[in-house]
Amino acid sequence: MRYLPLTDADRSEMLEKIGASDVDALFVDVPEEARLDGPIHGLPMHASEMAVEKHMRRLSKKNLAAADAAFFLGAGAYKHHVPASVDHIIQRGEFLTAYTPYQPEIAQGTLQMLFEFQSQVAHLYGCAVANASMYDGSTACWEAVAMAGRIARGKKRKVVLSGALHPHYAEVVKTMAKFTDDEIAHARPAMQAAPDNDGLIARIDEDTASVVVQYPDILGRVTDLAPIAEAAHAKGALLIVVNTEPVALGALKSPGEMGADIVVGEGQSIGVGLQFGGPYLGLFAVRDPKHVRMMPGRLCGETQDAEGKRGYVLTLSTREQHIRREKATSNICTNSGLCALAFSVHMTLLGEAGLRRLAMENHRLACIAADRLAKVPGVSVLNDSFFNEFTIRLGTDARAVVRKLAKQDVLAGVSLGRLFPDHADLADGLIVAVTETTTEEDIETLASALEEVLA
Repeated sequence: MRYLPLTDADRSEMLEKIGASDVDALFVDVPEEARLDGPIHGLPMHASEMAVEKHMRRLSKKNLAAADAAFFLGAGAYKHHVPASVDHIIQRGEFLTAYTPYQPEIAQGTLQMLFEFQSQVAHLYGCAVANASMYDGSTACWEAVAMAGRIARGKKRKVVLSGALHPHYAEVVKTMAKFTDDEIAHARPAMQAAPDNDGLIARIDEDTASVVVQYPDILGRVTDLAPIAEAAHAKGALLIVVNTEPVALGALKSPGEMGADIVVGEGQSIGVGLQFGGPYLGLFAVRDPKHVRMMPGRLCGETQDAEGKRGYVLTLSTREQHIRREKATSNICTNSGLCALAFSVHMTLLGEAGLRRLAMENHRLACIAADRLAKVPGVSVLNDSFFNEFTIRLGTDARAVVRKLAKQDVLAGVSLGRLFPDHADLADGLIVAVTETTTEEDIETLASALEEVLA
């Protein structure tokens, strides 16, 4: 009776009070064909709490957890080491229970944390201003597209998506564009060593409001963004760059340095564990301060009070819950505060030098993995360049290989057939991610298991 405290007598009294003969009488307005004619098939009847716990434990033992296997999954969510101090700090009561700052000036601790977070993201992305975080990378991508449309004042509605953009991000953009007048010009991914930048540039025209590329892209390839930025700007379009692995920016030139106008991405890699796919946090920054008022979400700023003491304020919050109503830039109602705090704490612990060392270790191990896997008969490495993630071709359906390797406690990577089910020519592709949590023993385990399965 822990969660269902009513007795039969209680129910009878309630039914009598409202004048209903039985519970079924409460649903007379529901069509007969829409009602169940009995218990849901396959679900067990009522059980005790202890019995349910025992059953769920048995089910959980069928899972293969990331920590219990040689782990090479990536494609937008990465297994990095999160120091214990990060979890310790974010579980302090003043952080864990704090909610979004509706009365911002009395939430000085929250505002300061978000200000520091923004400063870190802006520096990481090579931009002038970052906002106080968003739901996740994919929705931040759409918000960037919508922002570019506002800057174009509706005169340009074409959005050019790179074929190497994460398909989940592309799907979010296409889904949201169903409710706007935006024309989404998408392309299929090209299985080649370098991104098809010439093909992307050729699709930019005078009607283009924004161009969206990923860096590194979904296949792990790294490219110079400057020519794309130049081509977009020549047509009056904005370049939006998506980054799903922020650790990469400890080793690579930032998108802002190469001319990106808006940089967005997923912050999960820093401070936030895999967590079964969420919650995560979106990162969002702009290179030119003149575009600040078009940004979605919140912007926290530093100021001085009447006595000259440092203080923090909610500088900008152009959302429908405040004064702008239908003129709001977005309906973002959160700043993913706890995940943003975890990101900021981890980034502070690393510092710039620590982030660079972490990035180089990721790249070093990825190079070892690529060299070793290239020696497996039947395997070829697609990439000419990569950070900690690359694509290999197996010559057979990668989905079947992944399933076989999972039975050997090896989580081998993400198959392109899973990400792009409509493109049969990509089915033999496997995206392999390597981080500082990967050991050289793990790499050898993957290579040996691949040799066995492919043989």
